[in-house]
Amino acid sequence: MFKFNISKYWLLASLCCGGLAQAGEQVSGRLLEADSYRLQSRSAKVVTQVSQYHNQQLKKQHRYNVYIRPERESLVVFKAQSELGQKMLMLGDNYWLLMPNSRRPIRITPMQKLLGEASVGDISTLTWSEDYQGELGERSVINGINAIHLALQAKTSGASYQKIDLWVALDNNFPLQADLYLKSGKLAKQAYFEQGQRNGQTVVQTMTLIDSIQTSKSTVINYESVEPHSLADKYYNPAYLSKQSLEQL
Repeated sequence: MFKFNISKYWLLASLCCGGLAQAGEQVSGRLLEADSYRLQSRSAKVVTQVSQYHNQQLKKQHRYNVYIRPERESLVVFKAQSELGQKMLMLGDNYWLLMPNSRRPIRITPMQKLLGEASVGDISTLTWSEDYQGELGERSVINGINAIHLALQAKTSGASYQKIDLWVALDNNFPLQADLYLKSGKLAKQAYFEQGQRNGQTVVQTMTLIDSIQTSKSTVINYESVEPHSLADKYYNPAYLSKQSLEQL
């Protein structure tokens, strides 16, 4: 006659749950370190230049000053001559576009902030450790570097992508490449990260995005500078921003 041994059941369950918790902690730790190569401070000013190419020919360039702070809040100030006066504010899952000739902030959706070869979400709010949870995948070798795959799922409704397959270096978690998927399950872009040095630290110098459908189109985001910086709370208020030019930012 079969006898159910509850003590063995609880032992197996605890071992299983403990293993899952440990794996989850390992993923979280790897994501935090991967993020640190792009953002060295929780509140920072990030100066970016975005170059768009078609068949490897430069077509457009844009400049942005991005001000980030904790709780997934960021302000993007457009600096290219053709876009002067435009701003985008992101507070958690809420987004506003502010145009120079309008006194009314325009509410936009998560999908609208993804429009274009390089979305504002790619530039300012793609934070793996805050927006995603994941599982450890298989090990592989990418361009001669031992890597590990992290399968990420969005845990916030406003995350730029629903799913990300991210590969990081096995020894130091430097991000190597990523496949970025929309909520529909469609592969939107592939991202490749290039290493550089800033103030004696290893950082992500550029992120190259390849359009998954029009593969002749690519976008290179160059992180020119990242420095600790805190803006006053008023700059994260859409009503205040609609009345300010912010040319000084």
